[in-house]
Amino acid sequence: MAGTVLLLHGSGPGTTGAAWASLAEALAPDHRMIAPDLPGFGTAPRAPIEEWASLLAPDEPCAVVGNSAGGALALRLAHARAVTRVVAVGSMGAPMEIPPALDALWASDDAREVLELIFPGPVADEAVAVRRRAMAAQPHYRELFPAPRQQWVDALSLTEEELGAIEVPVLLIHGSEDRIVPLEHGLALLRALPDARMHIFGGCGHATALERTDEFNDLVRNFLT
Repeated sequence: MAGTVLLLHGSGPGTTGAAWASLAEALAPDHRMIAPDLPGFGTAPRAPIEEWASLLAPDEPCAVVGNSAGGALALRLAHARAVTRVVAVGSMGAPMEIPPALDALWASDDAREVLELIFPGPVADEAVAVRRRAMAAQPHYRELFPAPRQQWVDALSLTEEELGAIEVPVLLIHGSEDRIVPLEHGLALLRALPDARMHIFGGCGHATALERTDEFNDLVRNFLT
């Protein structure tokens, strides 16, 4: 077995560690997976956002895959802990002014709006119903990111010096049409990280793991093994 992989989900309404089910299945033959709920999501108790990285830190050296806010946490762990590799997907982490779509996502209580912000094309009614149920299971979500929401972007961001000190290999995966964390911010990470490579999915939004599942899983599996 190649080692342990910590999977950190994003911060959108209704998401939990279960969002990684497909990737976890793809990696299972060669890795041990840990996919916790972030603080305040799913069954996890709330905690200040500044404590998230330390609460999620693994007990052993491992690879970390993180999506969006989870990507920023993965980079934070790589700066402070014994992380072997990082996959950062549609990742926050570079200093930035909050994108309007991210501000709207954190504020939204409408399942259709959430999906329309995440995906670049039409969303199916069935997907909206699934997301609505997931959001209903997290009734206190909007308390996690009260306005002004720039403060939460800042709390998740690393300085240029911190990013430049991350020596482990990093794979950045981004959708060209991502509005939540626009591609320009992924490119900022590419320039700041000493050992980074990037894969851009054309025509994809913020959920490349769902929009290009098989290709996404292959990319991550090959990079980690």
